[in-house]
Amino acid sequence: MTNIIDKFVRKADMSGFDDRKKGMEAKHVHDEQVKFKASAKRNKLLGLWAAEQMGMDGEEAERFAKEVIHSDFEEPGDDDVLRMVEGALAKHGIEITSTQLRAEMDRLMTKVMEELS
Repeated sequence: MTNIIDKFVRKADMSGFDDRKKGMEAKHVHDEQVKFKASAKRNKLLGLWAAEQMGMDGEEAERFAKEVIHSDFEEPGDDDVLRMVEGALAKHGIEITSTQLRAEMDRLMTKVMEELS
């Protein structure tokens, strides 16, 4: 009898553990999706901001913003986006430090996260 009860208790414990594990995995996937969407939105806004600094508007600004979004796929992190935007601004004679550009990226990410909440 004890053997049957032990098996039942172990099975119930494992079922609860499996449920928690699946829940944690689902949360992780959701969090990563939100982070990806937030970064893409931030990069679009950064691209539009930089385009405005360079005197672009309309389709030209939208095209540049898409280039900024795509630049984020070159390597993990934000350095690829930073280099791309910093280089584009420099080509247009607009001097901006990496620190200033990162501050703008942070400001835009805060804005995006507030919108997503």
